[in-house]
Amino acid sequence: MGKGDATRQAVVDRAVEIAGRLGIAGLTIGSLATATEMSKSGLFAHFRSKEALQLAVLARARESFVDEVVRPALATTRGVPRVRALFEHWLATSQASAAGCLFVSAATEFDDDPGPVRDQLVRDHRDLVDSITQMYRAGVQEGQFRDDLSPEQFAHDLYGVMLGHFHAHRLLRDPAAERRARDAFERLLAGIRTSQADGDLATAGSAATHGR
Repeated sequence: MGKGDATRQAVVDRAVEIAGRLGIAGLTIGSLATATEMSKSGLFAHFRSKEALQLAVLARARESFVDEVVRPALATTRGVPRVRALFEHWLATSQASAAGCLFVSAATEFDDDPGPVRDQLVRDHRDLVDSITQMYRAGVQEGQFRDDLSPEQFAHDLYGVMLGHFHAHRLLRDPAAERRARDAFERLLAGIRTSQADGDLATAGSAATHGR
């Protein structure tokens, strides 16, 4: 990576942090110049416009979310373990990472503001819903999830759990936000899990115990 690319990446990372706290709509080259102690002309050479800066921030946040949440989940066993890993990593990211919160806040900011930023947000959210849907289908193939339920409905419901957690944790500062999210997730999981999944998990737990 060249010096120019490294500088741009460092600036984008800083912009993600700022947008995670203050919102992406208010992120400008001027405000970023102040935060990074760089000149506006120097930043303009990297981004050319406020919109280009916002899209770069979304791209970096998307990359971080995939690295921190989606890929670790896909590295686990299909079915209940994979969905649970997705939830755990997503929950952790929502509490510790600007990237996770950024997509929720940006969706509110741009839900009625047509343009390239909104279009990218729509693609990002749909990609995530599609990933959850595919995880459910993989669980059905493993015999761990019910095949008479809609994968799309599960993705919608899980997304709803996480949006509720963002609201309780970020806005309301509810100390019970994490517990409520976990309770909601466990109820959701109980409604889709098959008896085979329970047997598979019991077998895996027994094998792990005897392997110690």
